Amino acid sequence: MKEEKPITNSVFTVKDENGKDIECEILFTFESSETNKNYIVYTDNTKDETGSLKVYANIYDKNGNNRDLLPLETEEEWNTVEAILAKLEEKDEI
Repeated sequence: MKEEKPITNSVFTVKDENGKDIECEILFTFESSETNKNYIVYTDNTKDETGSLKVYANIYDKNGNNRDLLPLETEEEWNTVEAILAKLEEKDEI
């Protein structure tokens, strides 16, 4: 698995279920050699009921041929994302 460093000041816009534009900040991206997929981890800078930053992860097309963000498909993918997040939090990079 190839991990990329956190990205600073990279944002993109998504539409919520009501068509409202939501600005999201990219925390990091990485490519998995196990799944041959690229992942993006980002936040809309909102907090959950416990005050923690809400973080989202999706599969994305690194080449830009498909601009849709796709859901993670397996528990293993989520575990990988969570492990990287924990490592970055330890380093105080996010």
